[in-house]
Amino acid sequence: MKTILIVDDEQQMRMMLTLYLRKDFKLIEAENGNEAIHVLKQNEVDLVLLDIMMPELDGIEACKQMKKIKPGTPIILLTALNETSQKVEGLTIGADDYVVKPFEPEELLARIQVQLRHFQKEGEQTKNIQFNELQIDPDSHTVMVKGKEIKYSPKEFDLLYLMASHPNRVYTREQLLDLIWGLDDIVDIRTVDSHVRYVRDKLKKAGISHQPIETVWGVGYKFNRRDNNET
Repeated sequence: MKTILIVDDEQQMRMMLTLYLRKDFKLIEAENGNEAIHVLKQNEVDLVLLDIMMPELDGIEACKQMKKIKPGTPIILLTALNETSQKVEGLTIGADDYVVKPFEPEELLARIQVQLRHFQKEGEQTKNIQFNELQIDPDSHTVMVKGKEIKYSPKEFDLLYLMASHPNRVYTREQLLDLIWGLDDIVDIRTVDSHVRYVRDKLKKAGISHQPIETVWGVGYKFNRRDNNET
């Protein structure tokens, strides 16, 4: 089970994050930046959720020091709506993503999983996905339909894997753009539509009997894991 370090000076926020994440992760808490750095040095941590506004040592400076100590550990900043300059500064000095308070638990979990996958350590096992004719192996970045490999670009693979990992969850185009491309790439929202089309076309050409990526009109897309015997 992956370990997440939650760093926030507000006990209520730490309790809320614990409630969201305790089923899927081992959790360690710290109430300020100095304590978080000590915890990071003493423990194997897979990801850090780091509040920006904290006493003693704020999240920006804590992030900078953490990245020097363990550069391979992803850090997601927890920010308020009015902290735009701090978000930019945090991303500039090494933070990997940010989540704006208040946030939905599903969004936070998706962002955590994206970062864990990007920072996957060599030799670790990730979740293979298989249903009907479709097989997705994140370790080798391969997609198979009826035993035939489909060649996907890295972004196409990430898009398919993210949606297949959360079946029946509806993603807006903006969410997919943010989760897959992030803030480092400046791309048009239509990029999502074109990548969804490429993923679908390749699945269809491979002979898949059920198109799993569905359009939710006026909202976005979802992955439908309907079995062959369902009507």
